[in-house]
Amino acid sequence: MNVFLELLQDIARLWTKYYPMYLRGIGSTLLLALVATLIGCIIGFVCGVLNTIPYTPRDSVVKRFFLGLIRALVRVYVEVFRGTPMVLQAVFIYYGLPYFTNNAVHFESVWLAAIIIVSINTGAYMAESVRGGIISIDIGQTEGAKAIGMTHVQTMTKVILPQALRNIMPQIGNNFIINVKDTSVMFIISFTEFFAAHRYIVGVNNMYFPSATIEMIGYLTLTLVASFLLRWVEKRMDGADSYELVQVDPLTMTAGTYSHPQRGSNYDEQSKEYRDRVKQSLKFGRNRGGR
Repeated sequence: MNVFLELLQDIARLWTKYYPMYLRGIGSTLLLALVATLIGCIIGFVCGVLNTIPYTPRDSVVKRFFLGLIRALVRVYVEVFRGTPMVLQAVFIYYGLPYFTNNAVHFESVWLAAIIIVSINTGAYMAESVRGGIISIDIGQTEGAKAIGMTHVQTMTKVILPQALRNIMPQIGNNFIINVKDTSVMFIISFTEFFAAHRYIVGVNNMYFPSATIEMIGYLTLTLVASFLLRWVEKRMDGADSYELVQVDPLTMTAGTYSHPQRGSNYDEQSKEYRDRVKQSLKFGRNRGGR
């Protein structure tokens, strides 16, 4: 019990003294994760769409060659960035580019480097998610769109991708939560985020465990809030649980209940006169039949 109270006191002292640094680190982590996830989703959508462009043996050799080349390049990109740790990708991109180009290519801003690294990594994961979301849509959707004369671009943008987006929303949210945590490796390129703030504070006062506890609580809070917001967005995209049928439909004219909007009282009077004449004719017919 005394140990627990002492831990709480150490946490309180650390937070009271260093909370501005912790908060700045949280802000940098959230901003980097959000921007990198958005850019990564764009990269993933482009790669996923390019990877699913159909071609047949009847297409020209040039088209088949370029589409095959694009798919090969996308596959290499995905496998390399999914198969290596982000911390090594950060080292290779931030320190490797100046090394191989004799400092001709280097990053003036560590923010730019961090965004590029996390975005490229996220895009590799999103590329496969988008590809899976596209092929999960029933083939009849594509055939129906082509049957009414849509091009491949129109089919993707107006029919397939809107449905695929809903299917991959959980994966987008999952990648954002992963980025919130994985941005901690950006300390390797001297990017000051939440975990980097912890490393600096620990280096000053050697209170490793109390500071790590603050980090754990902070990351858990961020991920829980993000999960709640993402579930809310998914629910909004699902729409209502029940729907009311449309009462006014142009197709009702097929049921004999259609009334032209431009026909006013004159039309109603003519209809009444017509019904009266029909009734008189029927009455006259019954009278003749009874004679």
